[in-house]
Amino acid sequence: IQPVDVGQIVGQVVALTSHTAERQGIRLETDLPPQAAVRGDAEQLQQVILNLTLNAIQAMPDGGRIRLSARREDSYFAVRVTDEGEGIPEENLDRIFDPFYTTKESGTGLGLAVAHQIVAQHGGRIQVARNAGKGVTFTVLLPAAEAVKPA
Repeated sequence: IQPVDVGQIVGQVVALTSHTAERQGIRLETDLPPQAAVRGDAEQLQQVILNLTLNAIQAMPDGGRIRLSARREDSYFAVRVTDEGEGIPEENLDRIFDPFYTTKESGTGLGLAVAHQIVAQHGGRIQVARNAGKGVTFTVLLPAAEAVKPA
């Protein structure tokens, strides 16, 4: 566990998912502050953001926009993944972090459960909310760290 730059993590996720997103007509947008340092394991946190981004891509078969953003909120950084996809029915919102729960035809139901566990191990929390229009926003709250030294 050490200070990690959220911008680098999001940049890596965008690089890993941009080709798939473009093929589906999805624009990946980022809105990140110049310094967004959290305490954590970079690979595990990348896995969380990657999982949320891939889920958003899968929820948008007809294209649209996915926005990855970060903002300081008190002693946390809130990292948000917002999509314009099909959304999650209200009755499923309280179950999506349960292991083996899935609404996908070919899903294991472990992605969000693992993401939830990783975030909890980092002293944070993960939330989901339905957007006013369409889609959902996942918010990952992680404890802020001192500034990360450039690599």
